[in-house]
Amino acid sequence: MVDPATARPRPLSPHIQIYRPQLTSVLSIGYRITGVVMTLYLVGLVVWLIAAASGPPAYSALVAVLSSWVGQALLFAGTFAFFWHLCGGIRHLAWDTGRGFELRSIYISGWLVVGSTTALTLFTWIFIWFYKG
Repeated sequence: MVDPATARPRPLSPHIQIYRPQLTSVLSIGYRITGVVMTLYLVGLVVWLIAAASGPPAYSALVAVLSSWVGQALLFAGTFAFFWHLCGGIRHLAWDTGRGFELRSIYISGWLVVGSTTALTLFTWIFIWFYKG
């Protein structure tokens, strides 16, 4: 029988404080978070539709809230979440075909998700800014 006092301690799993997140884990967690965020923004869409159906006073009040800097920041975050989830979903659709599972391809497609999300969000907001005049 082994004496517990002389037995070597078993190694512990890496703890979150010493674990360095990888691109794949950050994208996976981000994909799930943006799914939840998109669900919350769906509630906002329903509120917007109810305000539009309720008449000009309710709609004007909602537009005033959305035009504030807080409202604009929330809309920007929602746009980013939408494009993150869209680009991640396209990546998953490509994986469903059985392609892109090599480590190099995984990192290339991961950085494409990050870059395309950023580019699409900025393009959308620049377009909105020019369209509003």
